[in-house]
Amino acid sequence: MKKILLLGSGELGKEFVIAAQRLGQHVIACDSYAGAPAMQVADECEVFSMLDGEALERAVRKHRPDIIVPEIEAIRTEKLYDFEAEGIQITPSARAVNFTMNRKAIRDLAAQELGLKTAKYFYAKTYEELEAAAAQIGFPCVVKPLMSSSGKGQSLVKTADELPHAWEYGISGSRGDIQELIIEEFIHFDSEITLLTVTQKNGPTLFCPPIGHVQKGGDYRESFQPAHISEEHLAEAQRMAAKVTEALTGAGIWGVEFFLSHEGGVYFSELSPRPHDTGMVTLAGTQNFNEFELHLRAALGLPIPCIKQMRIGASAVILSTIASEATPQYKGLELTCEEDADLRIFGKPTTRVNRRMGVVVCNAPNDGNLNEVRDKAKRLASYVEVF
Repeated sequence: MKKILLLGSGELGKEFVIAAQRLGQHVIACDSYAGAPAMQVADECEVFSMLDGEALERAVRKHRPDIIVPEIEAIRTEKLYDFEAEGIQITPSARAVNFTMNRKAIRDLAAQELGLKTAKYFYAKTYEELEAAAAQIGFPCVVKPLMSSSGKGQSLVKTADELPHAWEYGISGSRGDIQELIIEEFIHFDSEITLLTVTQKNGPTLFCPPIGHVQKGGDYRESFQPAHISEEHLAEAQRMAAKVTEALTGAGIWGVEFFLSHEGGVYFSELSPRPHDTGMVTLAGTQNFNEFELHLRAALGLPIPCIKQMRIGASAVILSTIASEATPQYKGLELTCEEDADLRIFGKPTTRVNRRMGVVVCNAPNDGNLNEVRDKAKRLASYVEVF
């Protein structure tokens, strides 16, 4: 049995803990608030800000974990190097977490060091730098915080008049203590995918069937697997994913995002060194192992001989339309109980407008109609009301 310290205890962390419990592991779930989803199923829990290096150190000294698994961006990531040097395993690695928690580091690595194709981009620490960058890139452009999650602080800027709002929204949506934005060329893409990539300690890099997704305001609303993608584009995405994960080192699952364009080909977009929200579609049984099981097995060093597509599937999120500190209640759960469909309520203790509170997943045989499965997932998710 390994003792695992989980940094971040949201819905993705909860499914990771469930996977770990099934293989007899001991998990301490950490987050900045009590009652977070993963805490509800973990062996132990700790409440503290992971940007507080001293508090993070105290938790490590108290529990003496074998493995640390980061699930969120807002972590004092430089401390992970110290823990790794002491012999504590960081999943996938301290280098990977440190680079990918900051869009500046990962973008420079991908574009400048590895030569991957990306959108044109600049950085801005002041509003004047934002104006200058937007003038060079042109409109529309995309403005994001260097550190954020779930689309917070992200704007599609269509004219110069929208830059003041993009600046304020981007800075206010920043996580951690980095107050800097990235301004990107808007790629006129045909589709975007997440390529879940698994690196192993003593085995080959493996790829899940590509996942298509739809975002709104930079946040995922639905995902489906497998996404339609040409063999040429898939091979190029796999080549890029293998190159960047090898450079970052470590064992685990990575959510590597790409834009696909008939004219421009494949563009590297972003990377997360952990299970990805769009990968919740794998809870529909689309693969022999879901993304959380893959992340755990890679962290434990268990051999993963292959990843097989078992069926097609789709996910659609359940959003809150209210903001309340009261314990959420749900209506319409019974309406989701159709054949080949399942439901996950995350168990978040409070609500805010557009907060993800659950997900519906649906599947069908491999020869089924993926559009019908997507429509079904969205329809069933629409029946659930948060109050």
